[in-house]
Amino acid sequence: MKLRISTWLQNLGIACSIASLLTLFFRLSEFSWMTRTVYHIPVFFVSIFLVSIVIAEDVRNLFKKLFWYEKRKVQRPIWQVGIGFIFFLTQISTVMVFGQELTQPQLGGMPLFLVFAFMNAFILTVIYEEIFYRPVKIKA
Repeated sequence: MKLRISTWLQNLGIACSIASLLTLFFRLSEFSWMTRTVYHIPVFFVSIFLVSIVIAEDVRNLFKKLFWYEKRKVQRPIWQVGIGFIFFLTQISTVMVFGQELTQPQLGGMPLFLVFAFMNAFILTVIYEEIFYRPVKIKA
């Protein structure tokens, strides 16, 4: 049960990142008319989010193959980095689409939302690991 919830949360984060980044790219291009909003939610975001949920599992499995996750003796570090990256990218892309006014404050030249996203991703990774990470026991 926990494995399914963990996979579902990861796929949801990946889908949100994909939809947010594509919406942001269209907002910055001459096709910005595609990002019309209803109640401050871009219609393009909703449609791409629904499509992204379908492909999120494949994207996650592709990255596992790309970084040889199954072949590693110790899988925990790459698992932590992957989960942290999902949290980080989801926060950044969501702020860029839904709260662009939050991108203005700076901390010594660095956008403050990046600092908060990094700190939140670190804390969320630790909490997520305590709840969901179960090391796979290798039979010798």
